[in-house]
Amino acid sequence: MASQDAGERMSPVVVNYGLDSLPGDGRRRAVTIGKFDGVHRGHRQVLGQLTGLAGKSESTVITFDRHPHVTLRPGEAPDRIVSDGQKVELLSKAGVSRVVVLPFDDELSALDHADFSQTVLAEGLSAGVVLVGEDFRYGHGGKGTIDSLRDEGRHWGFRVEVVADFCQEEGERISSTMIREHLSRGEVAEAANLLGRYHAVRGEVGAGAQRGREMGYPTANLSQPLEGYMPADGVYATFVTHQGVSYPAATSVGVNPTFGELTESVVESHLLDQRLDLYGETIRVEFVDFIRGMQVFPSSDALAAQMSADEQVIRDTLQRLSKA
Repeated sequence: MASQDAGERMSPVVVNYGLDSLPGDGRRRAVTIGKFDGVHRGHRQVLGQLTGLAGKSESTVITFDRHPHVTLRPGEAPDRIVSDGQKVELLSKAGVSRVVVLPFDDELSALDHADFSQTVLAEGLSAGVVLVGEDFRYGHGGKGTIDSLRDEGRHWGFRVEVVADFCQEEGERISSTMIREHLSRGEVAEAANLLGRYHAVRGEVGAGAQRGREMGYPTANLSQPLEGYMPADGVYATFVTHQGVSYPAATSVGVNPTFGELTESVVESHLLDQRLDLYGETIRVEFVDFIRGMQVFPSSDALAAQMSADEQVIRDTLQRLSKA
């Protein structure tokens, strides 16, 4: 599996944010609806079916700016695998023509399913076909079902199609929950298999404590908040992408326990064989494989020796994968 940028071209995508931004132009569209967190292999199977149904019409994804639990069950919402910006980019790379991001706020959650069909699907997007799963629920209290959607479609002039068999892994449907569980355990290779690409975080490089530089391993430290789900603490083989160029890198996620200066985990990447001034720049870190967990070392010299050993393992890992 190559770095995410390798050979990819992003098609133009139109983004609408909020109910007031819907085009309402009478142009027929093929529409699907979902959180699409991670835009994983299962999601891309749905998107492939959507673009096939769209033909020459516009393929459109309706998604949400937050997990519904943020509004409906505060404190129970899972962390997102990707940010809104990352999601839009991934949907564009999957061939989607338009992305509608709806804030899942009190106004939207109070919208009756019939009003949703009228306001969003019929009047807002002029849907000709709507693609949903068999267990699809929508509208206030999740009272809308695929049967009510079909009834509303007959009234407003759109047909309803059911998603084909979902992509599975070892007999289980691929889900964002599965991917989060892998990432929370540092199992980034397993997560990459379900995503169909390396999991990535993105952020601006800020100033760190310069510990790595003092030991001969300068790092690019991502400032908080960053985009994307931060995997478990540990050392990883990674690719760091800056301005479209990807570099092999050793990345640490954690609180740097040897020095005890941090109270929350940070992402620090050492680019192999590169010395770039990245302060203030935005970079993406793609997690390829887990190398080891966090350890407390008796001295900075002991830590530097381990970092040298880690670097060799990471070089071997990335080189092996590049030949696969």
